[in-house]
Amino acid sequence: MTASTRILLVDDHPLVREGLRARLAQTPGLEVVGEAGDAEQAFARVSMLRPDLVLMDVGMKQVSGIELTGRLRAQYPELRVLMLSMYDNPEHVHRALAAGAMGYVLKEAPAEEIVDAILAVAAGRSFLGTGLAGRAARADGARPLLSQRESEILRGLARGLASRQIAEELGMSVRTVETHRQNIRRKLNLGGQAELIKYAVERCSDPAA
Repeated sequence: MTASTRILLVDDHPLVREGLRARLAQTPGLEVVGEAGDAEQAFARVSMLRPDLVLMDVGMKQVSGIELTGRLRAQYPELRVLMLSMYDNPEHVHRALAAGAMGYVLKEAPAEEIVDAILAVAAGRSFLGTGLAGRAARADGARPLLSQRESEILRGLARGLASRQIAEELGMSVRTVETHRQNIRRKLNLGGQAELIKYAVERCSDPAA
């Protein structure tokens, strides 16, 4: 890391980026070098500006921040990513870290904690916001995020079954299966059908998925 950590803000809300820029401008050693509102802009800014760290929103339209993190890290392995999110669900934390993020902090956290998280990740250390580590650690013993029926549908998707085939297998209507698919995407913050299928395939061997 250089003396000044170069930061790219990635969030689809301009007002959020403006607020973050104002916060970080008050911290010596941190320099916001650019902003992006979607995945395409993020790739262009990273390529052009070569930031040290990306402060990444999770809940973006079209391509989620988690999926974008995985893509960026695959192309720029040295890039450090810190997730800044309104979601405190352990599932989001696990998925973000699995995608290559080095830290996860909540948008509602005090400015001091967000700065601490940036400094930690910039220094090569991991960081989980207040309360997130405990929640993530307890996740395995907690109530599953998905219902039993949703988990069955997820496993069907992992096997390559279409909604009609899943409906026939589980004895329900195609419309009901589609509704469950939408609920799964909403709960897991998955941007589209391709991301849903990818998640299903990756988690199909996990009975708690």
